[in-house]
Amino acid sequence: GGDQAKTSAPASQAAVAAPTPPPPPTPPAAAAPQPQATQQTASGQQGASTTSSQPPSSTAVTAQAEEAAARQTSSTPAAATSVAAAAPPPQIGAGGNGREQTVEELRRTRSSPLVRNIAREHGIDISRLEGTGASGRVTKNDILSFIESGAMMSPQEAMKAGQTAQDASAQASPQASPAVMHAAGEDRVEQMSVMRRKIADHMVMSRRTSAHVTTVYEIDMTRIAKLRDEHRSSFQERTGTKLTFMPFIFQAVTIAIRKFPIFNAQVSGEQIIYKRDINLGMAVALDWGLIVPVIKRADDLSISGLARAANDLADRARNKQLKPDEVAGGTFTVTNPGVFGGLFGTPIINQPQVAILGVGAIEKRPKVMATPEGDDFIAIRSMAFFALSFDHRIIDGSDAEKFLAYVKQLLEAGQFTV
Repeated sequence: GGDQAKTSAPASQAAVAAPTPPPPPTPPAAAAPQPQATQQTASGQQGASTTSSQPPSSTAVTAQAEEAAARQTSSTPAAATSVAAAAPPPQIGAGGNGREQTVEELRRTRSSPLVRNIAREHGIDISRLEGTGASGRVTKNDILSFIESGAMMSPQEAMKAGQTAQDASAQASPQASPAVMHAAGEDRVEQMSVMRRKIADHMVMSRRTSAHVTTVYEIDMTRIAKLRDEHRSSFQERTGTKLTFMPFIFQAVTIAIRKFPIFNAQVSGEQIIYKRDINLGMAVALDWGLIVPVIKRADDLSISGLARAANDLADRARNKQLKPDEVAGGTFTVTNPGVFGGLFGTPIINQPQVAILGVGAIEKRPKVMATPEGDDFIAIRSMAFFALSFDHRIIDGSDAEKFLAYVKQLLEAGQFTV
């Protein structure tokens, strides 16, 4: 303890400990640069009696050491300081503000030259990083992961970088077009119609916009089929229009939408707009393309009202008699590929909507059923596959399953008023 005190004491402390005559010369100001000199001098004064009682040889050694300290810029204070002196110059931000580095910071900053070069190029304070190397040292993977995470950016820079990347992606996507194909000798070339070009652009845009996911359910339509057969003739006489399966499906969908309003929503930037009215789009295939007329406020209509509206819109669509507002404002679309015999498809969402329901062919198939006592038997049932495509940006898979399961429950129960 005495030796450590002698070694670390500045020249001012040696002057107090030396014998009376002759007094040593006043040391230069550079000999006591540390802010702790006042505290060390006070402690030296408290131990003056102990130091003065040492043999003259010990005092001479002390005086010689202090003279050497005066000639040098500073003495070596402690083991930790010697480590810091041997360490390479601090990197950008390491041990900044003129303070001494902690042992933990020293471990982090004592990284490989490659890591230090990367830190210097990117202006990174290595002491901020949590190293995974030996003794907590920062490795190449640590600093590269830190850079890639964007944590080194300010919030404004991160937002700007994200927006720039998004804009660049948006600009690059529309420019990516299929290679131009050249017709061979006897190939027939036909220019796309205006409708076909619009359909093509709209479908590609939808795939780029929405995160498409499709779920498929098999639904027993036997009770609906029986209900339809029972009322088909009377319905035709009363309403002047035919009764198909679609009005029942439309009504089941509107009831389910009221329970799960996210399916009647739209995405606007970072906001979700929940539409008040349920406007059902119904895809109609034409000889020259596809069109989606809209049944406005479909949830206010009865089975007969839905049937009249659907048949009227379909007829006028095929005769090119639809008005512009009759093909706008849809909030949910139902398409029926089953009319051509398809079991099911994976329909593309009709933007800016967030879901579309595809109805497959309704046909009789064998189905395993059970009696109330639990005995299994095989029955012939009218079955159909329903495929729901939804936008996974705002609709979770669980919600999609619940929605379609509820539609299944309503249709299989067959509790509709015709």
